[in-house]
Amino acid sequence: MARVEFRNIVKRFADGSTALKDFSLAVEDGELVVLVGPSGCGKSTTLRLLAGLEEATTGEILIDGRRVNETPPQGRNIAMVFQNYALYPHMTVRKNLEFPLRMAHEPAQVRKRKVAEIASILALSSLLDRKPKQLSGGQRQRVAMGRALVRNPSVFLLDEPLSNLDAKLRARIRSEIAALQRKLGKTTLYVTHDQVEAMTLGDRVAVLNDGELQQVGTPRQLYEQPANSFVGRFIGSPGMNILPARVVERTGEIMTVELGNRLLAIPETAVRIIGKPLLQAGQSLQLGIRPEAFRTVPSGGTILLEVVIDTVEFLGHESLVHFFLADGEEKEPTGLRLIARLPGRFEEPPGTAMAFHFDPRAVHLFASS
Repeated sequence: MARVEFRNIVKRFADGSTALKDFSLAVEDGELVVLVGPSGCGKSTTLRLLAGLEEATTGEILIDGRRVNETPPQGRNIAMVFQNYALYPHMTVRKNLEFPLRMAHEPAQVRKRKVAEIASILALSSLLDRKPKQLSGGQRQRVAMGRALVRNPSVFLLDEPLSNLDAKLRARIRSEIAALQRKLGKTTLYVTHDQVEAMTLGDRVAVLNDGELQQVGTPRQLYEQPANSFVGRFIGSPGMNILPARVVERTGEIMTVELGNRLLAIPETAVRIIGKPLLQAGQSLQLGIRPEAFRTVPSGGTILLEVVIDTVEFLGHESLVHFFLADGEEKEPTGLRLIARLPGRFEEPPGTAMAFHFDPRAVHLFASS
């Protein structure tokens, strides 16, 4: 097992682009940490730096307290599964699994035992004599994982391993990876751009954007306490509605916020205030509301929004309702477009003017950047 630490890592490429900017992160022994963010944010570069496939421009990488910046890949005892699996097409599953053991000059009996063990764990025992072209996408993915695990690495790296699978298979393999990681207790870094994968797999999740670490925490912490509007918008399915707002006045514990053409009276004790905005009259803010916070029926203490329905996506067990804030007595749609996630089937057609309600405790206020 191993503890991994990145200390103030900067990675610049020869063309002058910067992939990571003062990146620091500690992954505890046996922990599964997911790196998530949009394409080009530095996720895969982080894995490649840890694996020794790239060199950090500045900063330190440590495994169990030992600096490994100058250690070659073969000396780090790290195994990596790539997006395209990188299996040898001319070899059987058995020989693919056996390959890293042959390279390590393991005796034949040891190779046989280790291959049998890992094949049993990954339900590959009946497939050992097949070649990759005879396997399904999920089976090839398990072979790639097995080849990485067979030599008992200290750290296990997975770089978007499910991106080539269909949605149903991704969900199944995702649960298999989570169960396998719990069983083996390997220190694991998992890269994905899919925040659903991140939230369901990670003990902790690290959110990156443009080479900078935005927040690291448990899935619940990221969902309930986003550190900034980017994390709020990125985490969640769909992500948080982020809207421009302005503080109009503060009276006692009540804060009046202008949202579009609406004035919302919000108890300051109810909202989550992020980035320590001063909350002075006239101050611009970003107001965040999760799609799950909206209701069509009022309850005690909820805030009313007059809206105009735009489009509805029916997903069977729920509906995603896209709507605009309404303007004036004619209830004309404004340019502020939001999304609500409502249970069951939403029947109102596009163009309908109606009221949505939300609990002020669902409001997040972010300091404008």
